[in-house]
Amino acid sequence: MSSPDVLIIGAGPAGTAAAITLARAGRSVLVADKATFPRDKCCGDGLTTGALRLLEQLGFAPAMVPSWQRIDAAWVRSPSGREVGFPFPANRGVFGAVAPRRELDAALVGLAEAAGADVRQGHALSAITNTAQGVEATIDGVGVIRPEFVIAADGMWSPTRKLLGLSTEGYLGEWHAFRQYADHVTGSAAERLWIWFEPDLLPGYVWSFPLPGNRANVGFGILRDGVRKVSDMKALWPDLLQRPHIAAALGPSVTWPERHTAWPIPARVDKAVLGRDRVLFVGDAAAATDTLTGEGIGQALLTGIVAAESISADASTETVQADYAQAVRHHLLADHRLSHLLGRALAHERGARGSVRVAGATDWTRRNFARWLFEDEPRAILGTPRRWHRHFLDRAGAFQ
Repeated sequence: MSSPDVLIIGAGPAGTAAAITLARAGRSVLVADKATFPRDKCCGDGLTTGALRLLEQLGFAPAMVPSWQRIDAAWVRSPSGREVGFPFPANRGVFGAVAPRRELDAALVGLAEAAGADVRQGHALSAITNTAQGVEATIDGVGVIRPEFVIAADGMWSPTRKLLGLSTEGYLGEWHAFRQYADHVTGSAAERLWIWFEPDLLPGYVWSFPLPGNRANVGFGILRDGVRKVSDMKALWPDLLQRPHIAAALGPSVTWPERHTAWPIPARVDKAVLGRDRVLFVGDAAAATDTLTGEGIGQALLTGIVAAESISADASTETVQADYAQAVRHHLLADHRLSHLLGRALAHERGARGSVRVAGATDWTRRNFARWLFEDEPRAILGTPRRWHRHFLDRAGAFQ
């Protein structure tokens, strides 16, 4: 086959965002993914305001996801039992949503194909070498291709990274999460997005994100701190579900039609290698997940887009690498550092209680805490004047 300008490994949100951006800029793009879509992806399925705006920018529409659920408020329970609702602005667009990854990722693959990208499902990368003229890559079932650049959007255990000799042996992520879908939800979780700060999980939390038809995505995350053992998560799950406030929110008729799943969360974009020669790493391959909440879809979309924009500038290899690294630092580094500091505060029961109390103190704090939590603005924007703009805390949501 003729070689494309850019090869993208992985057709999740990061890879498809890059593919759409490049194709619309007139670049020929081949996307290869070892999976076939639709396929499930372990995830909480929540979409922040930042992620929603990026999806809208890419041409996505909520109607593309049959199980799309708009969220109008977030409900948080403090370790003390205090429950506070944090509403989003009314009649100003969508500030939060839940979308199963099986449906969301398949919709994004369709968008990439519609934009002109050649998406090859069920084809894995088996070899890759940087050369003076470009990259030589072997895709199983496709053959050897020689693109100018490669974008690796192939997850935390990136095969691309490993084949290039950049693998980080023994790295298991900063967090680990556990998820299961629930049916016949009849309590408040049928409509409310819940975040429960349980004293024995801090700074982790339990979540329940509603889906249409009395369904929910329910799970919890723990920090890999050497104290909590990932091997204990399966045994902890029944105990969490039996806690009175969680059981009441799910209701007495709840059932669990699918098996539970677990996955690691890479959240160290400040230390990650973002590229090597003509290869750029995006999404989980760049460890770009938010270290406070574990949210990674917005970061995946963002890194995919800025990687594509760096390549589209038609600059030298060194300039593309430098521009991409600078863009990641601009968009994510300050927020990552602030999230890390806030996570240390939430690791203590007193800090978690105080945070919920302060955030719920007035109508103004409740309204703006919801926007801050869902990244309506970059988390550390107050400390980064270069990102200030005229409509700070006054922008509409997505899909208005």
